[in-house]
Amino acid sequence: MAIQGVAGANHEIAAREFFEGYDVEIVPCITFEELFNRVRQDRSLYGIVAIENTLVGSIQSNYTLLKDSGLEVIGEYKLRIKHNLMALPGVKMEDLTEVRSHPMALRQCEAFFRDYPHIRITESDDTALSAKDVADKQLRTVGAIAPELAASLYGLNILHKGIETNKKNFTRFLVVSDRGRTEIDDLLAQNRINRSSIVFSLPGNEVGSLSKVLTILAFYGINLSKIQSNPVVGHEWEYLFYIDLSFNNYTRYIQALDAVRPLCAKLVVLGEYENGRQSHED
Repeated sequence: MAIQGVAGANHEIAAREFFEGYDVEIVPCITFEELFNRVRQDRSLYGIVAIENTLVGSIQSNYTLLKDSGLEVIGEYKLRIKHNLMALPGVKMEDLTEVRSHPMALRQCEAFFRDYPHIRITESDDTALSAKDVADKQLRTVGAIAPELAASLYGLNILHKGIETNKKNFTRFLVVSDRGRTEIDDLLAQNRINRSSIVFSLPGNEVGSLSKVLTILAFYGINLSKIQSNPVVGHEWEYLFYIDLSFNNYTRYIQALDAVRPLCAKLVVLGEYENGRQSHED
């Protein structure tokens, strides 16, 4: 399973929970671009990719990577994000002069650090990587914000659990594969497909074109659960629309796509899958 980040990252937690009951081998990737490339090159690999967060919104660059990769979405998982402050064994809160983590994690823990103005906050590339650096380099005045799994893997002690300000913090992950059609056909045979992700563009300067597409989807009983627009690079004021759909009738969903295609300059189905589970809030 290809993940972005090192072992112990939230991507690993989401991967293991999505494939609960299976023996999952983790393949760490430094960047999302590397992740998509690895999955394309090795058809035996799945990948798991963060696509949106309930606090900070969509990760727009990952929509573009997904579209360009040719991979298919075969599942989703919604992970409750828990941030923990950790340090080397024996280190106490008063010993810390610096805390490192991913910028998103730091923003989600700002309220906690108002009580510790002496601690310098430093951005890093990854939550779990911050924990690994503290352990590898034996940094006794530096703490890290990372998942509990990272503390266990790298031998760190958790000084404070759950320091995120908002406890309703979830990240939605998409599971991608280069053999997605096989997975989709299996779900379809079991009548389990009830979600879809698509991307489309519209003819330029045509009045009400987006409204017409949305009206047709509503007519066929298709629920629009998310819409994300990204600019088309090199084409001023033109946009790609990424849409997540949910439905109860697969046949009606296919009919809806057939009905909207003539209105679109281009329409691509990124994946069809089952509504994903959500991890517990506790």
